[in-house]
Amino acid sequence: RSLPAGFGTYPGRKRGAAHPQTFSFPCPACQRDVELGERGLGGLFRNLTLERVVERYRQSIDMGAAIMCQFCKPPVLEATKGCTECQASFCNECFKLYHPWGTQKAQHEPTPPTLTFRPKGLTCPEHKEEVTHYCKTCQRLVCQLCRVRRTHTSHKITPVLTAYQALREKLTKSLAYILSSQDAVQAQIAELEETVKHTEV
Repeated sequence: RSLPAGFGTYPGRKRGAAHPQTFSFPCPACQRDVELGERGLGGLFRNLTLERVVERYRQSIDMGAAIMCQFCKPPVLEATKGCTECQASFCNECFKLYHPWGTQKAQHEPTPPTLTFRPKGLTCPEHKEEVTHYCKTCQRLVCQLCRVRRTHTSHKITPVLTAYQALREKLTKSLAYILSSQDAVQAQIAELEETVKHTEV
């Protein structure tokens, strides 16, 4: 639900000017109101795991219903292929017709037919563009449009691949440290257990 913002004055503010409107909704677990800020639901990150679960559920429901080609002239044939780039399902003939050999569309990889297409890569929730960079300041993935916006001008932004490699290297070092110190930690635990046994006696 939407919460109305109050009115107020302070130096440099016009009398009666409204605060930016914020949105909130009750948390499903604790029922407390959670503020979402000015952007509302658009400011939340996509939950790809939940999207996949929902898609699998929808597909299990639709198992009995055949997916039909979206481009056939009547009589419409059952779809045999899908195309993520085109966001459509095709029969064999229509797939060949709309993906002619020697064109850019011929490079599209066919997928099983579906009614819900996920983008190939992660997309920006605000601009619906593919994310290409990582903002270290905000600790989030950003697209080209986000990158040039004023909100990220003084931020440290790196390409996604660079950020991925740095994070992977950091995690590898942390894991190596944990594994190397595992024997020492086990020895300390055994020593403490012995001390506890002697103390109890």
